Amino acid sequence: MTSLLPSTQRALLRRLAVEQSENRVPSLIAGLIRDGETIWVDSRGQVGGRPSTTDTQYRVGSITKTFVAVLVMRLRDEGRLDLADKLDDYIPGTSIGKRSIGEIVSQSSGLTAEPAGQWWERTPGGSADELVASIDETALRPTPRHGFHYSNVGFGVLGELVSRLRGAPWSEVLQREILEPLEMKRTTLSPVAPHAEGFAVHPWADVVLPEPAEDAGAMAPAGQLWSTFDDMARWARFVIGDSGEVLHPDTVAEMRSPASVDDGAEWRGGYGLGLQLLRYGGRRLAGHTGSMPGFLATVWADPAEKTGVIFMANTTAGVTGLFATDLLDLLAKHEPRIPAPWEPRSDADLRLLELTGQWYWGPTPYVLRVLRDGLLDLSPWQGRGRASRFRANPDGTWTGLDGYYSGEILRVGRNDDGVPTHLDLNTFIFTRTPYAPDAPVPGGVAGWRPAQ
Repeated sequence: MTSLLPSTQRALLRRLAVEQSENRVPSLIAGLIRDGETIWVDSRGQVGGRPSTTDTQYRVGSITKTFVAVLVMRLRDEGRLDLADKLDDYIPGTSIGKRSIGEIVSQSSGLTAEPAGQWWERTPGGSADELVASIDETALRPTPRHGFHYSNVGFGVLGELVSRLRGAPWSEVLQREILEPLEMKRTTLSPVAPHAEGFAVHPWADVVLPEPAEDAGAMAPAGQLWSTFDDMARWARFVIGDSGEVLHPDTVAEMRSPASVDDGAEWRGGYGLGLQLLRYGGRRLAGHTGSMPGFLATVWADPAEKTGVIFMANTTAGVTGLFATDLLDLLAKHEPRIPAPWEPRSDADLRLLELTGQWYWGPTPYVLRVLRDGLLDLSPWQGRGRASRFRANPDGTWTGLDGYYSGEILRVGRNDDGVPTHLDLNTFIFTRTPYAPDAPVPGGVAGWRPAQ
């Protein structure tokens, strides 16, 4: 483990200690990752009379949903389903049969938050057939169809979707397709020692109440998993993009893209494809929180900084919402990232130099740069505007990766001598001078003239 300065470690430990002590948490473990390594982890309180360790299991609740979403995206990438497909195509007979798989995985289907019957988190769960049969017209909510409405039921349904398409229980598919490839050996459907017992802490006295930990049955895909700090640190690296052979990093980036917003015009929180999103202090975090009776957990990842934070606790309530982000703030304050030294590239493609420099969309100046990874970046010369990065294609064209031109094709126009004269970006023509007369500008160019 990379070591931090003693002053940084003390600041982090104090924040952890304050959280555990003031909020009376039986045990709390938290840590930070950066550049693929755990750089700090510590714990307060005890599990079975001993301090919690990075191998102690806690129930991680709704972080389970992120694993189920990855299983769905693997099916999508294999061509077994499309996110636009209707649920009826695979699981007929529910009131949300006309809603798409994408709406369910992005929490925008309008489906009820909780299943019919008793409080599912504290009682033994039923079968998948029982769950599907219970999703009648009373399970729909008045929330606009494309608006955010968190649904545990939806992820129970997605677990059944995975089971039907793979021909095996979703938990077996999870083990085979995610946990084994990522070597997450301590993430399980049921607790395996050493593990914490879940407690509720009395609000007005220093006593605890053991919480049940029942098998959730068909609702298990919404919050069943148990895991350890070490495994959750690996999962944070996955969310950042270190996805191994499980998913292409581009698919993980797609999962991190906002699909619905859960706090209206403020837009601090939202949901992607199975991932919660948070905008905080200039950061764009992706991951998930988790809550089950007796347990709280959170995994947040910052892909831009390749940094993540994890905490796990065995309490029904008490850990404050700012605890995880406070740890990120302390790291940024005490040990901000030191950039690697700049060095010229030895493998740079010099043929791309002729494309660099200033281009004009009409009268508006843009600048095209070659990035270190060989991508092109086209951005406004000043201020904000339509900026995108582009990846080369074998046929000499370029495909937009993000921003306004995501997925769009950029073509380089050349004269008879092969010199670049214009960029054709999905019908928009960029020229070397404003409205260059020798470029195929739609509508033609009459020439510049003084105002009359």
